Amino acid sequence: MDNSRGIRMLSPTLVRVHWDRLFEDLEGQLAAEWEAERAVLDAESERLRIARLGLRTRLRRFEHDAALVGLRLADGERRSVRVRVVGADWIAAQPSDVGGALIVPLSAITGVETTHGALLATLEDAVLPTDELRGRMTLGFLMRDLARRRTPLHVALRDGERLHGTVDRAGADHLDLAVHDAGQARRADAVRAFRIVPFDALVSARMDGAVF
Repeated sequence: MDNSRGIRMLSPTLVRVHWDRLFEDLEGQLAAEWEAERAVLDAESERLRIARLGLRTRLRRFEHDAALVGLRLADGERRSVRVRVVGADWIAAQPSDVGGALIVPLSAITGVETTHGALLATLEDAVLPTDELRGRMTLGFLMRDLARRRTPLHVALRDGERLHGTVDRAGADHLDLAVHDAGQARRADAVRAFRIVPFDALVSARMDGAVF
C-alpha cells in the first residue's frame, strides 16, 4: 500500500493539528527538563546556603523567638533555658528552674534540644534584627565588665568542679577568680583561694538575679 499518497491527501487542517501536537509534546518535555534542572539548582543552592550557616546564626533565631530549649553542656549538664543574648563567642540564657542569667561559652555547648518546628525555623533565610554591639562582645569583654561590677558568680568547670566567687580581672583567654562562699561579699577575709580559670575550662557562669 502506498502510504505517501495517503499523507499527501491529508487536509491542511489535519497537518497543522499533527504539527501542533508534536510541538506541544516537545514543549512539554522541554518545560519538564527545565523544571527538573531548576529543582536541582534550587536544591544545590539550599545546600550551599545551609552549609554556610554558623551556630551563632541559629542560636539567634532561638533568641528572637524566645524559644524554650534544652541546652546540653560539656560537663554533662542539661539545662532548660531561653536564649536572651548571643555574643561573639558566648550566650546568656535564662534558666527555667532558677533565677538569674547563665553565661555559656559557645565552645561549651554540646547540643541544643528543641522541637522539630523550632529546629527548622533556625534554617530559614530570614533577616533578624541585630544588635551589632552585643554581637561583637567577646567573653573576655563580658568578664571584664563583670569584674568592674564585682558581680559574684556560680562557676561550673569542665572537670565537674563547682566554684563560687568574684572575677577580679579577665585576660584574653582566662579570668582570675577570687573564691568565696555564696552570699558573702568579696572581702579579703572572705576569700578562700585565688584561681586562674582558662576560658576553655569554663562551662558556665551563673549570676543571681541578673537580667539581660
